[in-house]
Amino acid sequence: MRFTIPAALLMFLSQAALAEPVSFSDGWREQRLSLFSSNDYSFGSSLSLVSEGAVSIAWSRVAQDRWTSSRASWVWTVDQSVPPTSLAQKGGDDRNISLYFVFVPESMAPALRDANIRSLLGNEDVRIIQYAWGGNHGRKQIIPSPYGPTGQGVTIALRTAGTGSHAESVDLSEDYMKAFGGAKGALVGLAVSGDSDDTNSIIRAAIGNLHLE
Repeated sequence: MRFTIPAALLMFLSQAALAEPVSFSDGWREQRLSLFSSNDYSFGSSLSLVSEGAVSIAWSRVAQDRWTSSRASWVWTVDQSVPPTSLAQKGGDDRNISLYFVFVPESMAPALRDANIRSLLGNEDVRIIQYAWGGNHGRKQIIPSPYGPTGQGVTIALRTAGTGSHAESVDLSEDYMKAFGGAKGALVGLAVSGDSDDTNSIIRAAIGNLHLE
């Protein structure tokens, strides 16, 4: 699937982005959540995915010189959408595409530099913000994750289920404070997922021009 960024969104990003975008071609790998289902990811300057009644995560470590990032911006597109769901419902929370930011206490970051996504998700000191396109929630609503240790992760709804193309800009420090309290730690990981297994639907989506500041 080709990923084309509309001219208006390119203008937005040219004004907002100060650094080179995050590459989706180097260091990204898929983590299956089920032995019997997997999304189809295409990696390059952008990341595109097709999910047919499936769920999985594509993830990457963040380079040390970006551990202090406090803002992020990106463009994402959905050409085929899951129906609206409740993102608070475990086992019924399908969404088109999510972008995860994985934080650890700064003092722990060097030791976790080479940790994989399963190790990070199982660490009680890790905190995860997931920005989601999908569900039936109001914009910027913070939803505790129904998965993992209590208090470890939240979903922040940005777009309800549907198709289109949008530019996003988020304040990671502010959202972390609202979600967990206190100052964010080091940003050590990124992940992207599509989730269509509960509704047995099809997703065609893409994300690109991801900038960390």
